[in-house]
Amino acid sequence: MIVLLRRKAYKLGIFNIERFDIPVIVVGNITVGGTGKTPLVIWLANFLRKAGFFPAIVSRGYKGQANSWPQQVRSDSDPIMVGDEAVLLAKRCQCPVAVGPDRVAAVKGLLKYNDCDVIIADDGLQHYALGRDIEIAVIDGVRRFGNGYCLPAGPLREPVSRLKEVDFVIVNGGGVMRLEFSMALVAGHVHNIRDDTLMHHPDYFRNQPVHAVAGIGNPDRFFAHLKRLGLNIIEHPFTDHHNFVAENIQFDDDLPVLMTEKDAVKCKRFANEKHWYLSIDAQPDRRVGERILMLIKKLSH
Repeated sequence: MIVLLRRKAYKLGIFNIERFDIPVIVVGNITVGGTGKTPLVIWLANFLRKAGFFPAIVSRGYKGQANSWPQQVRSDSDPIMVGDEAVLLAKRCQCPVAVGPDRVAAVKGLLKYNDCDVIIADDGLQHYALGRDIEIAVIDGVRRFGNGYCLPAGPLREPVSRLKEVDFVIVNGGGVMRLEFSMALVAGHVHNIRDDTLMHHPDYFRNQPVHAVAGIGNPDRFFAHLKRLGLNIIEHPFTDHHNFVAENIQFDDDLPVLMTEKDAVKCKRFANEKHWYLSIDAQPDRRVGERILMLIKKLSH
């Protein structure tokens, strides 16, 4: 009821919606926990750059401890100040990134300092104060909607009926239903955290057990991915956006330690030569890119 009343207030103009002169694409989900949203945002930013656009990204900066917002983010920004996902996005997307609880203020900050022609709002599906032109909802193809109930009885931030209003429903893994698009997460190389240029194919780590560390929304997905690559892993799950300290990734042996790229940005300052991260890339249905370009073209007319 609270969710519906809040949405109604925005639709009736009781709460203000700020719109901008350039397209705003929101990528989010209707469930708590990880769905693979961040890899899709990275794919989208790089896809748009290759198509000739100058994208920029706004995000919440979850768990960032900066004293003032919004914050402009670079690949070498402190993840403690601006959040781990923001630093990862700046590193992988090579485009302007700004974070803050107020997405509207973050967009204004981007437009003030950068020449961009499309905004990608990471995890902004429920941030209705920011006007949007295209909505993308990402679903975990295995867990989908859990028991179908909204918080706190279930995992839903909004009712499943909300998906009828978005432009894309993208399913990460698992089967797709009518009007849904598939997306796969594809493993890249394993990079050394201290020296990002030092990398190996995942097969390199098959000849011994490895420690697997994950502080993401769904650590089991990362562990399952490593197992599918044929690795013998010792699992170390942490809560999403965990603030790692050195003791969390130091073990009483000489085995390699593998983690997600998002966790690596927080561990770089105390990692050693044993610590590695696995790069992951999203591969959505090719029709997703085609349709996004079509929708942006329509907006310009």
